[in-house]
Amino acid sequence: MKTKPIPAIVMLTAGFITCIVAIFQKMELLAFTKTLLLVLIIFYLLGGIAAYILEKNFKAAKDEESSTEEKADGDAEESADEKKEDTSEKSEKEEEKRAKEE
Repeated sequence: MKTKPIPAIVMLTAGFITCIVAIFQKMELLAFTKTLLLVLIIFYLLGGIAAYILEKNFKAAKDEESSTEEKADGDAEESADEKKEDTSEKSEKEEEKRAKEE
């Protein structure tokens, strides 16, 4: 999962909500600017933390999934190798029988 845009999305959403609230409260420009700056910084950091947690969890889930697939692939390869060995043993026995017959 791509988590790079998560901090920006969280920050911009919080900024938009702050703007709407400030308009309805008829906030002064200087107080609004300070509040908006503070909100954007805080929510950018919170978004970064959320993105880090999501990335870590998805990486762990992906690692577990890939290890399960590798294990299944490894079992399939082992059984394929066993079949090849069985086939080669059978062909060797057939060659020995033919050699004895001649």
